[in-house]
Amino acid sequence: MSDPKSHAGSCFCGAVQFEVSDQPNVMGYCHCTDCAHWAGAPVNAFSLWAPANVKVTKGENQIGTFAKTPGSERKFCKQCGGHIMTNHPAMGLVDVYLNTVPGFKHQGTLHVFYGEKTLAVKDGLPKFKDMPSDFGGSGTELPE
Repeated sequence: MSDPKSHAGSCFCGAVQFEVSDQPNVMGYCHCTDCAHWAGAPVNAFSLWAPANVKVTKGENQIGTFAKTPGSERKFCKQCGGHIMTNHPAMGLVDVYLNTVPGFKHQGTLHVFYGEKTLAVKDGLPKFKDMPSDFGGSGTELPE
């Protein structure tokens, strides 16, 4: 890759490879029960990108999709089961799991669905009960 604004990523086994370019629209931490269950962890670090800035470069035929709800189309590798990204059609954004993109540092700026948390986080960032109002949520902030 010659573009310094592009970063390569892959699933766990490498069968699916992709790149992200430029910067995400927002990065943060999701505490909703769906993300926690999908990730098998109490918090899911997210990075939301414009779809034009996310490109699969290898193994597109190895990508499986699961949509429990119309709001989240979760993408995974059919070979290793590794999580890759989630399309959010209503928001017009793609959540790329930055732990699959070596060298791209996750810098969260907010917590969403903190009202569903199973792990309290004291980091000084805003904690939204659901989502900020500009993302279709109530905009209600909760204390740490």
